[in-house]
Amino acid sequence: MSRAEGTTAAALLRRYLPILKWGREYSRQALTGDLVAAAIVSIMLIPQSLAYALLVGVPPQVGLYASMAPLVLYAVFGTSRALAVGPVAVASLMTAAAAGQVATQGTPEFLGAAIVLSTVAGVLLIVMGVLRLGFLANFLSHPVVSGFITAAAVQIAAGQVGPLLGV
Repeated sequence: MSRAEGTTAAALLRRYLPILKWGREYSRQALTGDLVAAAIVSIMLIPQSLAYALLVGVPPQVGLYASMAPLVLYAVFGTSRALAVGPVAVASLMTAAAAGQVATQGTPEFLGAAIVLSTVAGVLLIVMGVLRLGFLANFLSHPVVSGFITAAAVQIAAGQVGPLLGV
């Protein structure tokens, strides 16, 4: 391989693995701050991921795995230092609804359907990232996104009324 090809390959790797860029400049001071942030995120993420797993209808440990993997993967592949990555209620509800079309909640088939759905969504996100299709998000207006989030919150709250009141 010639020097020009090596440089091009290195540039390509840095483009798709941002950790190679900022990893060289990473300091002990940044590590201390990141460890404090990791402790805080863990304290909040554990109960949140357990709750979202129950919202989907999968075992609680699935929620823990599903919330830890994106954090580690985003550290390697992510481009924003301020982006929050983790489980969200909307995705949990949509997963429960989609997997519920294939199998009954609580069955091994339901868990398999949720895993397949998550894998397909992940692969699609990777493909979209490689193709640099993030600009498409600019076409979603703020009122549309706000309405979607508000409707999801109302649906979650309404779904919890029965268990809360014991009905």
